[in-house]
Amino acid sequence: MWNNVKTTALLASLTALFVVIGGALGGQAGMVIALVLAVGMNMGAWWFSDKLALRMSGAQEVSPADAPELHRMVEELAARAEIPKPRVYMIESETPNAFATGRNPANGAVAVTTGIARLLTRDELAGVVAHELAHIKHRDTLISSVAASIAGAISMLADMAMWGMMFAGLGGSDDGEDEGIAGMVGGVLMMILAPIAAMIIQMAISRSREYLADAGGARILGDPLPLASALEKLEWASGRVPMQASPATSHLYIVNPLVGGLAGLFRTHPATAERIARLRAMAGRGLVAA
Repeated sequence: MWNNVKTTALLASLTALFVVIGGALGGQAGMVIALVLAVGMNMGAWWFSDKLALRMSGAQEVSPADAPELHRMVEELAARAEIPKPRVYMIESETPNAFATGRNPANGAVAVTTGIARLLTRDELAGVVAHELAHIKHRDTLISSVAASIAGAISMLADMAMWGMMFAGLGGSDDGEDEGIAGMVGGVLMMILAPIAAMIIQMAISRSREYLADAGGARILGDPLPLASALEKLEWASGRVPMQASPATSHLYIVNPLVGGLAGLFRTHPATAERIARLRAMAGRGLVAA
C-alpha cells in the first residue's frame, strides 16, 4: 500500500517538475512540443518493450518440451496471480538472474538465465518467478514508460532552452545587463539541475516498484522466505560472475546485473539487504494471500 502511494506521489512530483521547468525554460509551446516528442518516443518503446528487451538480452523462447518444469512453474504461479501465462524465455548465461517484460499481462514474457536453476532451489526459483509475475500484474513496464516520458520531456526542454539561449540570449542591449546575466546563470543552473532531479525521481519510482514486486511475488507464492533466500544468493553470485548485460535493460532484472553502480539516489534497484529484511519482516507478521 505504502509503495503504491509513494509511486503515485513520485509521478505527481515528476509531473509538477515538468510543469514548473517547462514554464520557466520552454514556455507553454516548448512544454507541449517536448511532451509530445517524449511521449511518442517512450510509448513506441513501451509498445515494443518485450521484443526490444528480449532481443537485447539474447533471450530465446523455450517450449514446454524444452523446459517442462519451468513452464509448469510459470503456469501454476500465473494462475495464482490471476494473469495469463506469459511466454517463457531463457538467456544463455552462467550468471543467475531473471526479468519480466511486456506492455500488459496479455503480452507478458518471463526470461531466466541458464545459470539460475543451478544456483537456486525449486522454491527459491518459484519466488523469483513470482516476483517477475508481480511486475507483469502491476503493469510496471507502463509505469516505467510514463516516468521515462516525463523525465525525457524535461531533458528535451533543457536542450531546447540551451539552444535558445545560445542563439537568442547574446544579442541583448546593455540595459538591465546585470539582470540579464543573473537570469542567464539561473537558466543554466536550471538546465543542469532539472534533468538530474527528474532522473532521481525516475530512479526512486523504479526502486519503489521493486519493493512492490517483492511483496507481490511473496503473496503469489504464499511465502516470502524463498524469495528472500533467492535474493541473497543472486546478490552474492552477481559480484562473482559478472553478466554481459546492456545498461538499457539492467533495470529489468531482479538484481542489477552490472557490477558496481551509482550512489543510492541513482540506483534502479533498492539495496538487496533491505529487500531481504522487508521480506523476512513479512514472514514475521504473517502473510495475507494474494
